[in-house]
Amino acid sequence: MISIDLIEKTAGVLMDKAAIEIPQDYLDGLEGAAEVEDGDLSSFVLQAMLENYKAAKEDRRAMCGDTGCPRWYVKMGNDARIEGGPVALEAALRRATADATNGVPLRPNRVHPLWRTDHNNNVGIGAPEIEYGFEPGGEWIDLITVHKGGLFGTDYRMLFPSDGIEGIKRFYLDSLVAFGKRGLACQPAIIGIGLGGSKDTCMVLGKRAACLRTVGDRNPDPKIAELEDEFKELGNSIGMGAMGFVGKSMVIDCNIEVGYCHTGGMQMSVHAFCLSSRRAVARIHSDGRVEYRTDPEWFTPYQRRETVEWETPQCHEKSA
Repeated sequence: MISIDLIEKTAGVLMDKAAIEIPQDYLDGLEGAAEVEDGDLSSFVLQAMLENYKAAKEDRRAMCGDTGCPRWYVKMGNDARIEGGPVALEAALRRATADATNGVPLRPNRVHPLWRTDHNNNVGIGAPEIEYGFEPGGEWIDLITVHKGGLFGTDYRMLFPSDGIEGIKRFYLDSLVAFGKRGLACQPAIIGIGLGGSKDTCMVLGKRAACLRTVGDRNPDPKIAELEDEFKELGNSIGMGAMGFVGKSMVIDCNIEVGYCHTGGMQMSVHAFCLSSRRAVARIHSDGRVEYRTDPEWFTPYQRRETVEWETPQCHEKSA
């Protein structure tokens, strides 16, 4: 049985880590971009951000003034048991979010869409978002917090099978150019692409591809992995760099996730994380152990399964 007090305490630590400590995979990617960037303003921005990240960690202050919109992803092993059940779990995550808003501190970014009601704690109707995943076996839960910018850096288009790969490339480039020219995202970014599903699941796939995969990770489908490499290079060839200035470092990495869709369509979403890629992860075991990491390890073979039943014992053992 996993205690609610431990869940809330761990969630509080994660909120602090996500706001202050940039994940090492993204930091490595950013440093790599800074080494090859030759645009004057883009180079200046990249160096300033690297210095800012270092100062944030040393001073234990948020790495960006806009701390985004905190959200939670919860992955549960099938044998996990939580004190008080899922309702108690969600209450603990909401308390941790509210406490961190005042404690880290985070900027209170959540308001009612019509009345602009602001509780000054990033908690409200549907906030923070909590999404779930499950794995065969295991008496653990993974808590993943992502503090993603909540305004722009996202687009969707209904494509059709006849559009093919070239149509996917056109929309991808259209989105990146719009993000850069109109100031709709903070580059360089991890770009997530969702292909297929219905409109809502397509958007979810793209956001998870941006936020829940690490720099350098590749889709297990070799053809999709080739597209990820190609799209990273393509995104850095349009003449834009950091924050939309002239340069060649707009995309730190590109991750693609797919879902089966209607035979007549090919939905596509494009999501930019941001140059403060705020995420933190912890696995809580039933014996009270807590293991912190920065790789969400969300897209396991089980999450990408195609069959009706789960039929791969080797993957079952790995997930457990």
